[in-house]
Amino acid sequence: MVVGKTTLLNCISTIDRVTAGTILMDGIDITKLKGNRLNQFRREELGFIFQDFNLLDTLTAYENIALALTIQKVKAKEIETRVKEIAEKLEITEILKKYPYQISGGQKQRVASARAIVTNPKLILADEPTGALDSKSARQLLATFTTLNQKLNATILMVTHDAFTASYAERIIFIKDGKIFNELRKGNHTRKEFFEKIIEVQTLLGGDLNDVI
Repeated sequence: MVVGKTTLLNCISTIDRVTAGTILMDGIDITKLKGNRLNQFRREELGFIFQDFNLLDTLTAYENIALALTIQKVKAKEIETRVKEIAEKLEITEILKKYPYQISGGQKQRVASARAIVTNPKLILADEPTGALDSKSARQLLATFTTLNQKLNATILMVTHDAFTASYAERIIFIKDGKIFNELRKGNHTRKEFFEKIIEVQTLLGGDLNDVI
C-alpha cells in the first residue's frame, strides 16, 4: 500500500480503509474493528487537532471542549472538573466563556488541543496544525504540544511539511513517494541542532518537504 501523509493519518483514524496491510495499536489491528467497537475506538482512543480548528461557532470554548466528554456520557460535575484542569494547563481559563469568533487563532488552536486531550486518548493526530497560524501562534501551539507530551503523557502523531515545526518532535519519519525515506530521533540534540539535521535530509530530498514527515 502506498500512502501520503494525510492518507496515512486518515487510515490510522479509520476515516479511510486500507486496501492491504495492518495498523496495530496496543497489539490490536484497528483495520479489523467494526460497529460499536470501531465507534468506541474513535470516540475514546483518538484525539484530533485540525489545521482549521474545527470548533463549533455556536458553542463557547468551554462547550467545545466539554462536547467530547458529553458524547462519552461523562457526568456533568466530572466534565466541569476535567475541562477546568486542562484549561489551566493550556492557559486558556480566561477565554472559556468566549465564542470562537472572539478569540485569536492561537487561542482557538489551544482550545482545539484541549478538546483533543480532555478525553485522555491514547493517540492524538495532528494534520498540519500550524498551517493556518502566524509565527507567534505557531510557536505557542508547538510549546503546547510539548506540554501535552511531556506533562500529560500524550502521544502525538503530527504530519507537516515545515522543518521548523518538525524540529519540536522527538522522532521524525520522512515519507517520499509513499515510502519511508529516512528517520531521525532528537535524542540529546538541542532543537536547533535537530532542525539542522532535518534540513540535511531535506537537501537529500531535493529541498522539498511537501511529501514527507
